[in-house]
Amino acid sequence: MHFITQLQTEHATLYNWVLFPLTIFCGRLIDVSLATLRSVLASKGHKNIVPVIAFFEVLLWLIVISQILKNLNNVMSYIAFAGGYSAGTYLGLLLEEKLALGKQVIRIITNKSDELLLEAFRTHNIGFTEIDAQGSRGPVKLIFTIVERKETAKIIGMITLFSPDSFYSIEDVKRATDVSYGTIKKQNKNLLDIVTKWR
Repeated sequence: MHFITQLQTEHATLYNWVLFPLTIFCGRLIDVSLATLRSVLASKGHKNIVPVIAFFEVLLWLIVISQILKNLNNVMSYIAFAGGYSAGTYLGLLLEEKLALGKQVIRIITNKSDELLLEAFRTHNIGFTEIDAQGSRGPVKLIFTIVERKETAKIIGMITLFSPDSFYSIEDVKRATDVSYGTIKKQNKNLLDIVTKWR
């Protein structure tokens, strides 16, 4: 505290225009990143980690707001506050994408032979369901597969390689039947699981 007080008095310009706004920006960056990540995880049903994130999110918000209220005449702090909010939203989405939690369903529609693609799925132990369907231009094959989000890029690569003319769509899955046990399980992870996976 003595160091900060000394800095405020001896280097007031540096503190008011650089150091203090930078502190506000970083605090808001982390706070909003946590808020964005919390919202995404809550929508995916990860109930165990959401309250922990919410605690630190609100704690950081209170710290930042208290400093803003003590320095209402510092215009740069307002800009830093808004900038931290914007950057934090983007960073939160990047973190969620990096964690790649949950499962996704991939739907593939093709009007050509899909045997090479299905054989690739079998080789990599990827479960799928294939059904005959009718499109606007005639008969088509409809293929469903549910995979971990981290495996989605690999599946897209297979589709591009073995069935480049097919149409596919991807959607997040909140709940799915566990094929191994035949029971419905939520795809939730606790804090330790998420941190370990991220590392």
